[in-house]
Amino acid sequence: MPASQSSEQTVSNSVSECLRQNSKKILEIWERRTRDELSASIHQDSLALQNSLPVYLNHLADAISDQTDKTSAQIETIKLKSTHVGKQHGHERAGYADYTVSQLILEYHILRQVIFQVLEEETPLEVRERDIIIDSIEQAVNDAATQFSHTLRDIQEMFMVTLTHDLRGPVNIVKMGTQLILRRFERGDAHLDITVRMISAIDRMDAMIQNLLDASRLRAGQSIKLEFEECNLAQLLKDIIEDLNFTYGDRFVVVSDPNITSNCSRKQIRRVIENLASNAVKYGDTDTPITVKLYECNNHIHLSVHNQGSPIPSDTQSILFQQFRRTPAAEEKTGWGLGLFLAKNIVEAHEGTIEIESAEGKGTTFIVKLPA
Repeated sequence: MPASQSSEQTVSNSVSECLRQNSKKILEIWERRTRDELSASIHQDSLALQNSLPVYLNHLADAISDQTDKTSAQIETIKLKSTHVGKQHGHERAGYADYTVSQLILEYHILRQVIFQVLEEETPLEVRERDIIIDSIEQAVNDAATQFSHTLRDIQEMFMVTLTHDLRGPVNIVKMGTQLILRRFERGDAHLDITVRMISAIDRMDAMIQNLLDASRLRAGQSIKLEFEECNLAQLLKDIIEDLNFTYGDRFVVVSDPNITSNCSRKQIRRVIENLASNAVKYGDTDTPITVKLYECNNHIHLSVHNQGSPIPSDTQSILFQQFRRTPAAEEKTGWGLGLFLAKNIVEAHEGTIEIESAEGKGTTFIVKLPA
């Protein structure tokens, strides 16, 4: 064996042993600095990485030691164990409300500095050792941050599903009670109109809850439940507009070919139309009509909803159909930012498309195309 290679192995083994012997010291310095520099750690009795740090340092020592005596399988095992530690850390951190991904990354930056500080107090590090430590820390950061994001998403998902599920019960009770009250009023009673509007508001609240549930299913990789049936879209559109006119006033102008039918999910297509129409009310000029057209052309059923008003800039149109995303002009409006996201998924589940046209002086038009 060449003398230089033997010397490198000796240094590597020396650094590896130094790391093992000083793991407790590294842990103590790291914990002290972390508590001083991370505000979120003040409220924690035990730092999450504290539990897995000794294991991680042991794996790092294995990686630094002479690798010529290790098989490729052994080296891969060391990497997998280190990856597991990073993921475990990210998973644990996501459970603490005070922690952010930036603070998680800072923990590892502090760890890297402490490792270099402690090791170089006893022996200078070769370029190879420094590179192994840096690469290992960077990989751990990536693993932890990725797992942090996944776990946080799962926690938020569970919270949203639980919240929306629990809300359905009280909303249904209120709706049933309001419907019973409605039966007590005679036509012309001043309270009749108020009660009907209350039921309409409850229906909109229920629709918002359903939107959250469906968005959760889509993010989890599931699909929206569709029950296809033969549907007279012209009659469905008429019924929807009558309901909307009661809520919003006579804002809508309908241009529809008679007897347009489709094999579709009546319930979900109704959601699409209601969403596009209510969006037009919310974002269009208040003193102009909203035009809804339904016609058949080139083996496709076309449904368009048009409103006058400020155009949607082309550079922000692409985010309209993303969940929880809204244009800057819509930030002050109420809503989840889920309506168009769900509408797009429903239309695509029908093998259709949804597009937007918006320009100064021409208003905004959403166009849905479904197979005839």
